[in-house]
Amino acid sequence: MSEWNVVGFRVPRYLHSMKRYPAYDPPEYLDWDPDPIEMRRFRAPLQIEERAARIAQLDPDGLLEIYHHLLRTRLHDIALKRWVRTGVISKAWLGTGEEAVTVGAVAALAPERDVVCPMIRNAGALPMMGMPLSDCFRGYLASVDSPSGGRDLHIGDMERNVLQPISHMGTNVAVMAGVALAFRNRRQDAVALTWIGDGATKTAACHEGLTFAALLRLPVVYVIQNNQVALGTRLAAHGRGSLTDWAAAYGIRSWQCDGNNVLDVLATTALAVATCRAGEGPAVVLAETFRMGGHATHDEREARATFPPELFREWGQRDPVGLFEAYLMEEGVSQDALAAVEVDVTSEVDRAADEAKRSRDASPPPDAAFYDGFSEGYPLVGIQKRPMRRE
Repeated sequence: MSEWNVVGFRVPRYLHSMKRYPAYDPPEYLDWDPDPIEMRRFRAPLQIEERAARIAQLDPDGLLEIYHHLLRTRLHDIALKRWVRTGVISKAWLGTGEEAVTVGAVAALAPERDVVCPMIRNAGALPMMGMPLSDCFRGYLASVDSPSGGRDLHIGDMERNVLQPISHMGTNVAVMAGVALAFRNRRQDAVALTWIGDGATKTAACHEGLTFAALLRLPVVYVIQNNQVALGTRLAAHGRGSLTDWAAAYGIRSWQCDGNNVLDVLATTALAVATCRAGEGPAVVLAETFRMGGHATHDEREARATFPPELFREWGQRDPVGLFEAYLMEEGVSQDALAAVEVDVTSEVDRAADEAKRSRDASPPPDAAFYDGFSEGYPLVGIQKRPMRRE
C-alpha cells in the first residue's frame, strides 16, 4: 500500500480499511487503496467557502456518525446479497457505490420534521430517519410484520417521516411536491426531499411535478442521483444535453456535487435545504455517481457489459466508503476509532438480519393484500359498488 498524504509527504501506510467481501463486493473494491489524485479531488469541493462552513460544524463524533451510516448502508446491501446467494430471497436492488448520495443528503435534514421519499437504492435513508434496520430486511421478506404488511418491498413509516415510494420512476417528484404544498398550507417549517434517477428525469410525472413545485415555490429538494444508467440504458442513450442545465429550464436553483463524496453531498444539500427553509424553493442537487452493479442482483453480468471495464476501474477507485475512511485518517481519526465503528455496525447489521429472518414464516393471509379504504373483499368491488343509473 502507498505511503503519502495530499501534500506529498510520506506518512505511515494506510493500515485500517473496512473489511472487503470477495463474494459480494465489486471486484474493484477488494484491494482498494486510496489514490493521491482521488484524495486531492475529494478535498477540492470542501474548500468552497459556503460548503466548508457547513463541514466545519461537524465535530469528530459527527464525522464518525457519518462513517457509521455509510458502513451500515454498505453492509445492509452486502447482507441482502448474501441472502440472494443463499436462497433466502430471489434478488435485491442495491446501492453499492452510491451510498454517499443517500447518507449525505439525509445528514443535511432535520429528521424530526423533514420528510423523505427514498428510491430503492436509498434504503440507507430509512435507519437514518429512525426506522429499525430489521424492518429494512423484513420488507424483502414480505412478512406480516414488515412495514408494508408484506404487500411491497418498497417500505416507509410516516411516523418517522419516511414516505413509502413506488416503482414508477418520476412519480415521487409530483408526490413530494404535494407534501411540500401541505407544509406550506400548514405553515410548517419543514422540507420534503426525494431522489431522482437520471432516467426518471425523462418522465412526464417528473416534468409535471417540477413545474408545479417551481410555480408555487415549494420547500422541496430534488436530488438527481445520476448513476449514469437507467435500468440498462446508458445516460448517453436515453437523453441529450447536460443535466447540469436541467434545473434552469424550470427556473429552479441548483447545485452540483460529487456523489461519491459524502461531505460534498451533505454540504451541498444543506445549501438547498436552507434555500427551501427561506421560502425560496424548490431546489435541485445534481450528484454525479456510478452504479457499481446491476439494476438488481439478477443482471450484474449484463450491467458490466454495458460499460467498458475501465469505467468500473475508475469509479471503483472512488469508493465512497473508502474515500471517507481515508479522509478521516488524514484528519487524525485513529485507526482504533474506525475499527470500533466497523465492529459496532457489523454487529448491528447481523442482529437486524437475524431478527428479520425469524419472521420468514409469518406470511400474511391472502386478503391482507387489500388496502383499507382502497380495496376490499374482491377485485371488482369498486365497480360492483359504483352507483349506476338504471332505466
